[in-house]
Amino acid sequence: MRLFIAIQFDENIRNALSDFQADLKRKGVSGNYTKRENLHITLAFIGDYGNPDEVLDVMEQVGFEPIEIRLDGVGSFGELFWVGLADNPQLAGYVKRLRHELAENAIPFDKKRFMPHITLIRKYSCREGKIPVSAPPKGHMKATKVSLMRSERGKNGMIYAEIGSVNC
Repeated sequence: MRLFIAIQFDENIRNALSDFQADLKRKGVSGNYTKRENLHITLAFIGDYGNPDEVLDVMEQVGFEPIEIRLDGVGSFGELFWVGLADNPQLAGYVKRLRHELAENAIPFDKKRFMPHITLIRKYSCREGKIPVSAPPKGHMKATKVSLMRSERGKNGMIYAEIGSVNC
């Protein structure tokens, strides 16, 4: 079972992100666009792991306090185009505590440095060579829960399903 821990978005953020995606499509940007229902911030990617209850137990141990999230800017990693978040020490601190507890409980996770972003397009390309961004999406929300998600490959791309969550 492929697992990851994430913050899912409210409708306002999803609307801002999907409107931005639609604008990019109109401007001729092609690629594998993330489906609206799959937009999220990954806090820890666990990968193949057979016991989600152990992960949920760790998430409960760490707890979760409300965190204000604000969209801020865009960028890319190779052929991956994303929207970033404003600097957020509270979010960074939570992720550090979460990853520490995962490690203490021998739950494997991707140890790449945490860089909060929302993947909008994979394998993008556009006529101009550079993605035409007139104005990055704006939006903010108060995150009140963190979710353990399962990822499965479906006929039309990835399907993410919440297995459990920790609420404030």
